[in-house]
Amino acid sequence: MTTSSSTLVDLRSDTVTRPTAAMRDAMLSAPLGDDVFGDDPSVNALQEQIAGMLGFEAALFVPTGTQSNLCAILSHCQRGDEYIVGQQAHCYRWEGGGAAVFGSVQPQPLNHQPDGTLALDEIEASIKPDDAHFARTRLLALENTLGGKVLPFAYVEQATQLAQRKGLSRHLDGARLFNAAVAQAAERGTDPRTEARRIAGCFDTVSVCFSKGLGAPVGSALCGSREFIARAHRIRKMAGGGMRQAGILAAAASHALDHHVERLAQDHALARRLAEGLAGIAELQVEAPQTNLLFVDLTGAARSRSAELLAHLKQNAVLATGLYRLRFATHLDVDASGIDRAVRAIRSFFHA
Repeated sequence: MTTSSSTLVDLRSDTVTRPTAAMRDAMLSAPLGDDVFGDDPSVNALQEQIAGMLGFEAALFVPTGTQSNLCAILSHCQRGDEYIVGQQAHCYRWEGGGAAVFGSVQPQPLNHQPDGTLALDEIEASIKPDDAHFARTRLLALENTLGGKVLPFAYVEQATQLAQRKGLSRHLDGARLFNAAVAQAAERGTDPRTEARRIAGCFDTVSVCFSKGLGAPVGSALCGSREFIARAHRIRKMAGGGMRQAGILAAAASHALDHHVERLAQDHALARRLAEGLAGIAELQVEAPQTNLLFVDLTGAARSRSAELLAHLKQNAVLATGLYRLRFATHLDVDASGIDRAVRAIRSFFHA
């Protein structure tokens, strides 16, 4: 089946979005300079904007979230140090082992609880004594959202306070921080930007992705103190992340911060619509989504048919991923009619 991009329902990731017309206009009109010399006004404005939003002194614009996390870990830790992290955390499992490969920083992965948290007693037990036999435990790295789950704010406070008491630095992979903030704001009846700042305030550094959910084509930012960002800037240079007239990309990220935060609630609603549409299919176990990611498991005799299902969906102009579980991501390039088409395609596979 041949389809155009306009008819395709692409639910593989919230990174597949195209810039809106308004975002393209912002990119075209962005004032530019050489960011390696520190004189790109659009990059400087973005860095000030995101740092101010989240309550930090400074920020660093980088090409990817992977590089942002790498700069953070290598700035917090030295060779022979370690960071405590979850088994499913992006900066441990999905970033090629960068901290270990490039920085000789050892990860200490812990199993997640069902809600995505790391047990406080396991965090504490994993902190090594100051002894030559052990790597030096320096950092606790959390992720919010994690697999679409919002870490409970009370837990975030407890975990980061524990780390602080034990002398550890605290880093948040907040690639989808604003998804967490929007969901938390809906629960508390507050403003998403206020919630983003509350979450970020529990950490020494925070990484935010602009191309997940927020709809920018490229880029993340690492936020922290001025001293920390100066160290991270050096790591960015070594990692090849220094870009020249990067303001054309920074302008897209600034536009996303201005216009695409509150609308994440629409993506969350579409994920719930998809989950509701799949309810009652005997072969599927659907995990109720908290944000914009829906995970689905095939059960019983259908357990081995995930590849067939993905191929069937592709034939019906619907794309999803099945790297370890079936995952559907909603985003600004998907609407209710697209979700309904996806439901029909999935149901037709099971004749449901």
